Amino acid sequence: QVQLTESGGGLVQAGGSLRLSCAASGRASSNFPMGWFRQAPGKEREFVAAISWSIRNAHSTFYADSVKGRFAISRDNGENTVYLQMNSLKPEDTAAYYCAADPDGTYTEARAWEYWGQGTQVTVSS
Repeated sequence: QVQLTESGGGLVQAGGSLRLSCAASGRASSNFPMGWFRQAPGKEREFVAAISWSIRNAHSTFYADSVKGRFAISRDNGENTVYLQMNSLKPEDTAAYYCAADPDGTYTEARAWEYWGQGTQVTVSS
């Protein structure tokens, strides 16, 4: 079993920044691809970013078009943690942000990911 714990959410003004963290523990989770999704009230959970795992730390990253150039995903394999640096935040970024992990790969479909955290709320005021 893999446990994922998110932190770092909060309230920020438009144009501000936040850094989300997701700590993973459990079965071989340090070499799992990981991702971030978000879900606003009344909307489906949507892909934000994902990062692969590489033994040489040459991880590949993937982003939704809506966050490209503003958000950056990274991972610290030693700490078994993945980060989402969010800059130039907009009110439409307001959502609950969820960390996901899967042993098999990175996906833009939420249903493809096996493990999920509980989520952390990000609220961007205008």
